[in-house]
Amino acid sequence: MIPAARFLVVLDADSTLIENEVIELLADAAGSLAQVAEVTDRAMRGELDFAASLRERVATLAGLPAGVFAEVGALVRPTAGVHDLIAGLHAAGSTIGVVSGGFHEILDPLAATLGLDHWRANRLEVADGHLTGRLVGPIIDATAKATALAEWAALDGVDLCSTVAVGDGANDLTMMRIAGLGVAFNAKPIVRRSADLSIGTTNLSQILPLLGLRG
Repeated sequence: MIPAARFLVVLDADSTLIENEVIELLADAAGSLAQVAEVTDRAMRGELDFAASLRERVATLAGLPAGVFAEVGALVRPTAGVHDLIAGLHAAGSTIGVVSGGFHEILDPLAATLGLDHWRANRLEVADGHLTGRLVGPIIDATAKATALAEWAALDGVDLCSTVAVGDGANDLTMMRIAGLGVAFNAKPIVRRSADLSIGTTNLSQILPLLGLRG
């Protein structure tokens, strides 16, 4: 019988697990960075929900060759302290997952390299070697992030009170509400106000002391 994990920590990806915003890297390659920024601003003003804003931003990527995934992946930088966080959690019999409003095509190789236990993201449609500007499958929005945390907790035998949700944007608030601890990291003001606590330094290893795993 596999013993239950001690804690489950679930991170957002962009500006949390990694320093970058992947949609911006892809848009830069497509020459649509200004359009994407404008859509993001409209979403932040409440004019678009996450799903609508994601579809509109992804539409600007149509025509990019699939080779862009490797090019953008090479630009992605893990946030300081991520290796220490993962090692510390695993040493304590705990697990870590990442749920992202970004894309599997970038997250998959990174997650495998880092040794994450779980990960979930959106998937971009590719046809004839090029991005179509559309998504495949369900959109990973705020509700889907919370669902992933609950599913992984059940899979790992972790009570929700022993889960930690970490993120920077409003899309992370729903999973923070169901987690035992919601941590704002490199976060927008609304997230800092709503989270249980906020980490002021951009170093993910600072999560470990919160769990009593490092003094």
